[in-house]
Amino acid sequence: MLLVRRRAPVGSYFEDGDRASGVFGVLATGFAILLGLVVVLAFTSYDESRSGAEEEARIVIQQVETAQIMPEEHRAELTGQLVCYARAVVHEEWPRMEDGDLGESVNPWGPVLFESLRSIEPETAASQAAYGKWLDQTSDRELARNDRVHGAVGVIPVALWLVLFISAAVIFWFMLFFADSGERAIVQGTLIGGVTIVITSTLLLINVLDNPFRPGVGGLKPVAMERTLEIMDEVLPLIGGADPPCDDLGAATS
Repeated sequence: MLLVRRRAPVGSYFEDGDRASGVFGVLATGFAILLGLVVVLAFTSYDESRSGAEEEARIVIQQVETAQIMPEEHRAELTGQLVCYARAVVHEEWPRMEDGDLGESVNPWGPVLFESLRSIEPETAASQAAYGKWLDQTSDRELARNDRVHGAVGVIPVALWLVLFISAAVIFWFMLFFADSGERAIVQGTLIGGVTIVITSTLLLINVLDNPFRPGVGGLKPVAMERTLEIMDEVLPLIGGADPPCDDLGAATS
């Protein structure tokens, strides 16, 4: 803007400032509406990922409670595998989501838990009720995991990003024609600087919301599942403990 201002006529390049302002208002309003819709879309996806992560962690701790009502010979096995599931979410799945290469991978302890459940034959009324409850919780946990993973791939298509950047470029280009050699440089700099800051910060916000698992500021962290692991560490010794078949990172040890 300051460079263009050196050769700009007094009063800007527009002979009719009111008409130019009207056209700029149309451009800015259309861009603002598009930005608003995209922000809502991105925030919805971001919030679903956050809620899914919290729901998944909550269900895991509930399944630990349900496991204590299962037949006695299977309690420690199921509990240990749930601990491994939580560790895998924190130390294996989360880094892969931040890198964007999780893809269609499943938590390795999900199938293990299913196979362990198939070997159980509940006999008492309590264990039968726990068996049915476990199935419901497993379905809910998988749905929550899907919500969490969904945000890792982003919801804003490339075509929409292209439209956003083209629209922003058009607004910046249009602003240059308001260069006025009759105004002070600080006024002209503030004019283009205010528009630039608002548009750029909004685009950066959309990028953060569209990539909720990115490392750094604004990225989601496995706080809920880490809290679940801490609760397990405190509670399991009180209910007989468990011997997880994995290391501290959730990798199988056998």
